[in-house]
Amino acid sequence: MKILKKSILPGKVSFISFSLLIFFIIFSSSLSALESIPNSFIELKILDKVSSKTNSLKLNIGEEVKFQNLLIKSLKCKNSEFDDNPEITAYIQVQDLTNQDNNEVFVFNGWTFSSSPAINPFDHPVYDIWLTKCY
Repeated sequence: MKILKKSILPGKVSFISFSLLIFFIIFSSSLSALESIPNSFIELKILDKVSSKTNSLKLNIGEEVKFQNLLIKSLKCKNSEFDDNPEITAYIQVQDLTNQDNNEVFVFNGWTFSSSPAINPFDHPVYDIWLTKCY
């Protein structure tokens, strides 16, 4: 009686090939996910009305930055998909650190529009803030 021996080499090769295929599928999907990440920076112009100086401020989305007496946080930003009239919008929160009144947490909390800052104006006695870029 003859006993047949099975070779396990083809099974190992198939397993390794399948594992590599799954790895490349996951890797390529994560790269496409990185490409679809929404915009992660905004750029603001800040005018000091007292000194008439303008400063540019670049913020990461979700980051809080202190500028003079203001604490500015950007939460979202979006560029419009239309090429005819591009619109840049961002959701920002601005807190005045000199104001110790607990009833008013933010001096500004909302969406701002680059082409029409008067729609939802930032009203502060010393500073004007307007959105310039979202990338």
